[in-house]
Amino acid sequence: MDLLAYIPSPSSGVIYLGPVPLRGYAFCIIIGVFVAVWYGGRRWVARGGRVGTVADIAVWAVPFGLVGGRLYHVITDYELYFTDGRDWVDAFKIWQGGLGIWGAIALGALGAWIGCRRRGIPLPAYADAIAPGIAFAQAIGRWGNWFNQELYGKATTLPWALKIDGDADAGRVAGTYHPTFLYESLWCVGVALLVIWADRRFKLGHGRAFALYVAAYTVGRFWIEYLRVDDAHHVLGLRLNNWTSVVVFLAAVAYLVIAAKRSPGREEVVEPAADEDGAAPVPETSGDVTTKSAAKAAKSDGADADEAGAMAAEAEPTKNP
Repeated sequence: MDLLAYIPSPSSGVIYLGPVPLRGYAFCIIIGVFVAVWYGGRRWVARGGRVGTVADIAVWAVPFGLVGGRLYHVITDYELYFTDGRDWVDAFKIWQGGLGIWGAIALGALGAWIGCRRRGIPLPAYADAIAPGIAFAQAIGRWGNWFNQELYGKATTLPWALKIDGDADAGRVAGTYHPTFLYESLWCVGVALLVIWADRRFKLGHGRAFALYVAAYTVGRFWIEYLRVDDAHHVLGLRLNNWTSVVVFLAAVAYLVIAAKRSPGREEVVEPAADEDGAAPVPETSGDVTTKSAAKAAKSDGADADEAGAMAAEAEPTKNP
């Protein structure tokens, strides 16, 4: 019996959850987000944070990240949507694939910053907690490219080659190619494990675990990008994403060095303690205390005044009638 000498591609990019159809690409993104939030939450609590904080901030970070990822893809591959014979409406069809990790991280960080600021949490500490989870999410999300039969590499006859079905409309030529989706998926798993190990070994803090994730990911992305054969913009003989990997790698390494000198060690407190009723404290702004803080201060001042009055009464000599 002959062994299968390649990885088959799905005959359909749709998964059916009972009677409900779901695009395989979207399904992988959803599962990846769930894993990132779940694992990030566990790491956050282990660092001394509160249960549910990571999910609350993810409500800001995830939508921003999806928009940023799509914007990066549409801007860098604008000819797919805004040239003759193309329909610009397709730019909004995110379920058909097309998310740029660079835009997703950049705009997702903005959303996370907003969420962290609302809760009085330092963004670097939050980023450190979710870094491995993001890498795991990328590993899962890359399988969406497998469902869409896209972003594969050069032709090859290796036993783990990916079989691609021909499709003139999609610009696909039937054959077996390097499964770059699988290479990147495995690389992202390795990056996540590296960050977990380094964080435990060196007690990384102040954003250094996240910077390590970024630096390690860009190394793998550089050589994987070199294998891909899909259309892309080139600058000085290299694909645009190769140059982006180089720039982001240098920025991440610079942050690692600077942060290690300025803020060695790890944050002792990553989230303010909750009030007695379990509610998260509201951060003070513009030098004015919040209503809750003011009420507490007034209550404390009143208690101090009562105590002082009682002490004065005890100290006053008794007068005879």
